[in-house]
Amino acid sequence: MSVISNSHLEQIDQFRQNLNSTLIGKKQVVENVLACVLAQGHLLFDDLPGLGKTTLAKAIAQSIGGVFSRVQCTPDLLPSDITGFSLLNQKTREFEFRKGPVFSNLLLADEINRATPRTQSALFEAMAERQVTIDNTTFPLANNFFVIATQNPVESHGAYPLPEAQLDRFTMKLRIGYPAADDEVELLAAQIGPANNRVLLESALTVEQLVEIQNRVSSIEVVDKVRRYLVDLGRATREHPNMELGLSPRGLITWQKVAQAIAFLDDRDFVTPEDIRQCARPVLELRVPGDQEEQATVIDDILNQVAVPMS
Repeated sequence: MSVISNSHLEQIDQFRQNLNSTLIGKKQVVENVLACVLAQGHLLFDDLPGLGKTTLAKAIAQSIGGVFSRVQCTPDLLPSDITGFSLLNQKTREFEFRKGPVFSNLLLADEINRATPRTQSALFEAMAERQVTIDNTTFPLANNFFVIATQNPVESHGAYPLPEAQLDRFTMKLRIGYPAADDEVELLAAQIGPANNRVLLESALTVEQLVEIQNRVSSIEVVDKVRRYLVDLGRATREHPNMELGLSPRGLITWQKVAQAIAFLDDRDFVTPEDIRQCARPVLELRVPGDQEEQATVIDDILNQVAVPMS
């Protein structure tokens, strides 16, 4: 049974094409990014510089016709540099609020672990509540406010590692990795010629249309046995010997939302156990300690020890 209207199907396909033309040769990364956007989540890229994270963020903003903001996180970045601040108008003698970069549809926080914990907390409040409170006044953010944050896994000097509670605000963690040789040749070819002669991405859908699709995704059916399977997986993380902190209820909700988005992208109106397993790694890597290899081992252990419900 098709759950995507023809117009929605065309919009999602154009969105996918835009991202694939921007991030050449990384189709699975693009599918995960799409799922994260449709699940109304936030994305953390844990990868080396120069692999296309900023370019991808701009492509997402162009595709939805939304407002794009970028913050370069440094130790001297203040919370007000992200949320905004009140400034005295010398003519009217009244304070006026100047909006910060969180008042956008998509915010790229580059090298988020370079910001101090205080500044990080200001951003995570906006991510969790989609609102900011300044001088006892609450300002709502866009309903589909989306954060892409990056961090460099190699350099640790002058960095403030994100604690578990703040990592849990993200929906998934992704790595882009180096492109294949042929894809890198294509990437170089696309850069030949003046920058202003390059084709701009076509807007795939409006912000309002994205909200409509996100609402549809949130209504995808998850039957009881699939929900119980997800709960069993969550409880297995809490009992695993290599896990200090298991998956929180918020983490389970996040995992379910991503599975709903995957079902939607597969043109289904229900979630299967395979949808849950498919997004296990990007969702759980945020919440499992250790390096990439250790995380993969723990996640595989958890998936293997919980029986998959029969269809």
